[in-house]
Amino acid sequence: MSTGATSAPAIRFLSVDFDCADPGELARFYAEALGLPVIYSSEDFVLLGREGSPGLGFLWIADYQPPTWPDPSRGKQAHIELGVDDLDAAQARMLALGAAEPSFQPQPDRWRVLLDPAGHPFCLSTHGT
Repeated sequence: MSTGATSAPAIRFLSVDFDCADPGELARFYAEALGLPVIYSSEDFVLLGREGSPGLGFLWIADYQPPTWPDPSRGKQAHIELGVDDLDAAQARMLALGAAEPSFQPQPDRWRVLLDPAGHPFCLSTHGT
């Protein structure tokens, strides 16, 4: 650590960005699920969030290949944890919005793993609520 007079630069967390084939469609899924508005949109990137808070971004990748979780051949890359009060109701809502349910569920009584429309795994959990 430096003891000089210079201070550390301010670094802010802006967003978590997901690669995908269709940013608009994946943004629609998460906007509906989380109640977040679109704060920026272009042909190849959509950002959801609220001014002054970190957001979720969706970036178009030409040759996007979804994760193959739980098969490790194409790892999950990243995932988000969503806190819910009722696992069954939240799972039903996410499935209705376009999520898919993989056959492997490590601990379905504690959390549920689902796949968003681009194949990214995400978890529903009652922990932290």
